[in-house]
Amino acid sequence: MIDDTTDALHTTHSGGRLSLFRATRMSLLVAGVIAVLDQLSKAWALRDLADGHIIHVIWTLQFNLTYNRGMAFSRGTGLGPVIGVIALVVVVMLLLSLRRADNSLTRLATGLIIGGAVGNILDRLFRGSGWMRGAVIDFIDFQWWPVFNIADMAIMIGAATMIVAMLKYNSQIERTDGQ
Repeated sequence: MIDDTTDALHTTHSGGRLSLFRATRMSLLVAGVIAVLDQLSKAWALRDLADGHIIHVIWTLQFNLTYNRGMAFSRGTGLGPVIGVIALVVVVMLLLSLRRADNSLTRLATGLIIGGAVGNILDRLFRGSGWMRGAVIDFIDFQWWPVFNIADMAIMIGAATMIVAMLKYNSQIERTDGQ
């Protein structure tokens, strides 16, 4: 169990590496689960929606297969390799930042973002004709919002959670410093 009140990442004794591993384990587990769920859902979408079939779920929500060769909101079409390399750099930076993640909320957010980024990077790597030239599979369609996937949801939820963690823990630090 990870305790928010102790800073397992700043230990200097011989168990420091083990503490670091324990602290990052949740992030890596979350990232792995998100990447697997994302790829499984995309495999389903490719299998069941490839013929142009649209599945109406509820209200405006439908499953509708699209291919995104750009980034969010289909901007940057044709820049797939550049976007993929930037995503790889971001994943590496986030993995390195886990050493400094000192609370569970930040580790959860980081895991969500890493998992989502890896899910979309896998599409770029393996769903195209060249290195990072693949299209990201999108299929969740509200019809009034750009079509997206589980990886995109994880990235957005992770980013929002990271903001909440920063606000929460920065306000706690300010209260402690002011006393």
